Amino acid sequence: TSLVTSMIFGLLLQPPLAQLSTITQPNFVLLMADDLGIGDVGCYGNDTIRTPNIDRLAKEGVKLTQHIAAAPLCTPSRAAFLTGRYPLRSGMDAINNYRVIFWNGGSGGLPPNETTFAKILQQQGYSTGLIGKWHQGVNCESRNDHCHHPLNHGFDYFYGMPFTLISDCQTTEAPEMDRVFRRKLWLYTQMICLFTLTAALGRITGLIPVRWKTLTCLAGFSLLFFVSWFSSYGFVRYWNCIMMRNHEITEQPMVTERTTSLILRESIAFIERNKHKPFLLFLSFLHSHTPLLTTEKFLGKSSHGLYGDNVEEMDWMVGQVLDAIDKEGLKSTTLVYFASDHGGWLERQEDTRQLGGWNGIYRGGKAMGGWEGGIRVPGILRWPGVLPAGTVINEPTSLMDIYPTVTHLAGGVVPQDRVIDGRDLMPLLQGRVEHSEHEFLFHYCGIHLHAVRWHQKDSGATWKAHYVTPKFHPLGAGACYDRGFCPCFGEGVTQHEPPLLFDLSQDPSEAKPLSADTEPLFDTVVERIGRAIEEHRRTLTPVPEQLSLYNVVWKPWLQPCCGTFPFCWCDKEGDSELADL
Repeated sequence: TSLVTSMIFGLLLQPPLAQLSTITQPNFVLLMADDLGIGDVGCYGNDTIRTPNIDRLAKEGVKLTQHIAAAPLCTPSRAAFLTGRYPLRSGMDAINNYRVIFWNGGSGGLPPNETTFAKILQQQGYSTGLIGKWHQGVNCESRNDHCHHPLNHGFDYFYGMPFTLISDCQTTEAPEMDRVFRRKLWLYTQMICLFTLTAALGRITGLIPVRWKTLTCLAGFSLLFFVSWFSSYGFVRYWNCIMMRNHEITEQPMVTERTTSLILRESIAFIERNKHKPFLLFLSFLHSHTPLLTTEKFLGKSSHGLYGDNVEEMDWMVGQVLDAIDKEGLKSTTLVYFASDHGGWLERQEDTRQLGGWNGIYRGGKAMGGWEGGIRVPGILRWPGVLPAGTVINEPTSLMDIYPTVTHLAGGVVPQDRVIDGRDLMPLLQGRVEHSEHEFLFHYCGIHLHAVRWHQKDSGATWKAHYVTPKFHPLGAGACYDRGFCPCFGEGVTQHEPPLLFDLSQDPSEAKPLSADTEPLFDTVVERIGRAIEEHRRTLTPVPEQLSLYNVVWKPWLQPCCGTFPFCWCDKEGDSELADL
C-alpha cells in the first residue's frame, strides 16, 4: 500500500501533458526557412553556426530526424506543404526544366480548387496570415484576378513577396535568374546585329548586293528579337522583386535594405492583434535564399561568411517571434513548427564564396529529388504541456503531415474528395504510437519518380531504392557544379535497373549501395517497393500542368503593376518609421 501511495504521489508531482480536450483551437505559428540545409542548425549537429533560438525550440519540444520534403525545390515543396498532397497531384511539379514559378507575370500557380490548411482553418474561425515568401503564382487570365494569390487560398492577411528572393533583387549582385539562357540570348542578339550591320556596310560600299528593303526587315527583326526577351529579362527586378500587402503592391521594386525589418514587424504585429482569438501565422522566411539579405547588425558575425551571417539573423528573428508569443501569454496555447522547404543549395557559389547551405552527413542537395541532402530537412514542433520536451523521433515524417495535423487540432476535417498524403503527427509526437503512419514515401524530381523509401516497421529498417540519380560533375563532387542545378531527366541522369538500394537505418549517408550478393533481402525489398509504386500510381489522376512552358513564360498582361503598365514603380512604405527590432 505504501508503495502504491508513493507512486501516485510521485505522478501527481510531475507536470502532466495537457489533454487536447482541455485546449480548444490552439494557435499555430509555422516557421519555414528557405534553402536551409539540415546541417546548418545547431541541434542537428552544427557547432559553428549559432542557432540558439531554433535549438531552444528543439529542447522544449520534439525534434524529427527523418523529416522529408515532398520535393527538392521551392514551388512544388511548398505546394505539397500547403495542400498535404504530392505536388504532381495538383499539377505543381514540372514536366520540363522549368521546375518552379519563374515570373509573377506567369499564369501557372496553385490551382484555386486546391484546399489549403489555411482555408480549412479560416472556415473554423481562425485568423490566418502569411508573412514572407509565397511563390505559388499570382494571376490566371488578367492582371488583377489574383486567382493564385494567398488571399484566394485561405489567408486573411498577406504581407511579403508573391515571388521568391533572387540575386536580381539586389543591384550589387550578379543576375541569377536563367543566367545561362540570358547569356545565350545576348549572344544571339549580338550575332543578329553584327550580321545586319555587315549587310548594311556591304550595301553602302557596294560589296554586297542587298536591297534596302531587306536591310530594313533585318533591322526590324533584330529590334523585335531584342525587345522580345529584354522586355522581360532586362527588368527582372521590377517584374519579380515586389512586395505586397494583401492585394496591393507596396514596393516595386522592393527596397531590400528594410525587407527583414518589415517582415519581422508584420509578424509580431499579426500576433499582437490576434492574441484574443485563435490564429494561424505562416512566417515564410526569405532567409537563407540568395542573395542572402542580411542587416548590418549581423554582417561578419559568423564563422561561415555571409551565409552563416544570414542563418544567424534568421535564428534571431525566430527568437523575436518566440518572445512575442511569450509576451502575450500564448506559449502554452501555441503550437510552433520550424522546418526548411528543402535541402541546401550546394552549387550556389560566387568565386570563392559558398552561398548555399550544408546538408550534414547527407548526400546531395537542393534540386535532387532522390538523395537525402535534397529532401531531409529540420523539423521541430513545440507545444508546452502537450508535447513532451526534449524528445527525438527517428521515424519517417513529411512536411505534408502538417496539413492533417493542424486541421484536426483546429477541429476541421480534411477533404474527403481527394487523396491526402500527409498523416496526423499528434499520436507519434505524444508517444501514443511507436511508429509513423508512413510505410512508403515517394521522392519525385519534377514528375519523374527518382526514389522510394520503405519503412519496414516490424524490422525497424528504412530501405530506399533509387531508380534515377543525377550525374555529378566533376565526377564524385557530390553536386552538379557544371549546371548549377541537377536535372531530373535526360543526359544528366543515370537510370538504375535494378535500383540502387540502401538501408538508411544503417547507412544514412547513402554511401554503400546494397546488392543481391551483400543483402539477402535485396530481391524481396525491391519487389515490395515495386508493388508499392504500382499501387501509388493507381491513385494518380491527370491534372492541368501548372508549370508547363506556356504557364511559366512571362506574359505582360498578367504582370502585377502598381502603376500604368509598363511604368511600374512605387514605394508606399516610403520612409515609414521602422522599430529597431
